[in-house]
Amino acid sequence: MELLCLPQSFLINKLKSMSPTAKSGLISTATLPRSPINSGVRFSLKKPTLGSLFVKPNKFQHLKAKATTITSLFTGIVEEMGTIKHLGFDQNNSFTMKIQAKTVLEDVNLGDSISVNGTCLTVTEFDKQGLEFSVGLSPETLRKTSLGGLKSGSLVNLERAVSPTTRMGGHFVQGHVDGTGEIIETVPEGDSLWFKVKVGKELMKYIVPKGYICVDGTSLTVVDVFDEECCFNFMLVAYTQQKVVIPLKKVGDLVNLEVDILGKYVERLLGDGVVDALKLRLG
Repeated sequence: MELLCLPQSFLINKLKSMSPTAKSGLISTATLPRSPINSGVRFSLKKPTLGSLFVKPNKFQHLKAKATTITSLFTGIVEEMGTIKHLGFDQNNSFTMKIQAKTVLEDVNLGDSISVNGTCLTVTEFDKQGLEFSVGLSPETLRKTSLGGLKSGSLVNLERAVSPTTRMGGHFVQGHVDGTGEIIETVPEGDSLWFKVKVGKELMKYIVPKGYICVDGTSLTVVDVFDEECCFNFMLVAYTQQKVVIPLKKVGDLVNLEVDILGKYVERLLGDGVVDALKLRLG
């Protein structure tokens, strides 16, 4: 019987009409104030249980958060140099590269993306005990990059794809090589080393002084641009020279190049007439 929310006068009349046995079930040591209607009657209500005062909450479902790993973005900060163990066509008539490495194998899984000299490639096999992994190279990759010119024993720059917690030490690198450039000059200055690279006109328009460029998977800053020669240069400090493969190359060798993606987006917007449309709208 729900009595707690009823008027006090109603409760008194109700108690009078109840049998002694029913009343005894409601009497307790806690008393209510004297009623102005019948000051000679004292009564109390049975204390409600805690369970009746609170509604039990529904059980929460503990959902496991799904980790999302970015598998197609790099920073251009080389993690280690690997050694090519095999390069060529295998039994399935697919061009395969087997690389000996250590750091990039720490948390590797099949299907992971690893940048090899700036080229985003997919891990098809790996052996952590043997410290090696394999990647496949498509005909387009062989046409666009310098990887086909490597041989067994060649060193390559390696970097794993970034994760959501990776520090962005370089710049946004997709691992989509735009083309190759030819080293035409190397000049030492103190403990640093200058490189001058010749590129095609189709890439030259995206290269600007003090801008980013990815050379063989290494995030570097363009120092000067020589438009009349279709060349640009950059400098490697002593520390970087010890961590990447670029200083091992000589004049005439090719390097993989990826220009800053922002330049391509700006060009596309300009080509679509976005700026002209804004001028007309604001003018």
